[in-house]
This record gives sequence, structure tokens and C-alpha cells, in this order.
Amino acid sequence: MRVCFVSRVRPDRLAEYRERHAAVWPEMLEALRDSGWRDYSLYLSADGLLVGHLHTEDYAAAQEAMARTAVNARWQAEMSEYFADDGNPDEGFTVLEEVFHLEHQLRANGLPTTPSA
Repeated sequence: MRVCFVSRVRPDRLAEYRERHAAVWPEMLEALRDSGWRDYSLYLSADGLLVGHLHTEDYAAAQEAMARTAVNARWQAEMSEYFADDGNPDEGFTVLEEVFHLEHQLRANGLPTTPSA
């Protein structure tokens, strides 16, 4: 399962937000990995739009597993000051509906997913 979500970082805190994500705590990285988050990336625009993308077997289960970790509670408490909306940042994500995926459409049309030589 691929998941894409959006949120909003306060425009006056973008530089600090980037710095914090350049050196995420090793314990947090391990918790994400162990909770089923794969190929997880965050993208940030100049106006504070935050887009996240990840792969997981079950998004709800992955979120619940993270919510049970002590490190996530500490991380979210520290990160909350960077977000435009109040509350726990990882509970404020708006999950987007996927409307196109190249490889799925290629397969559906019987086409190879890699270029032919």
C-alpha cells in the first residue's frame, strides 16, 4: 500500500523544520522502520506545504504501532511547534486519494514497466 498525505508547516519555522529532519533521532528511525513504514519521504514547499509518501502493509496499523512508542510521543511533542495546526502532527495528516500510478496502468495495458532496449 502506498500512502500520500499533506500537512502544513508554519512558514516562519521552515528552516528549523528542515534542520530537525536532517538528523532524526536514531530511536525514531528504528521505531518507524519497526512499525512498518517503508520508503518514507517528506517534501516541503516554500509556503509550508508538507507532503509525505510511504509504503506500508497497513497504514492504520503502522500509525497505531507508532502511537504506542514512547519515542513517537516525545518526537510529536517537539514537532508540534512547527505545524500550523494545533495538536499531534501525525494525527493531523490529510491522506490523499491516489488517482494515477504509471506501473499499474502499464501492467493493466499489458505493457512492460521498464523501457525496452
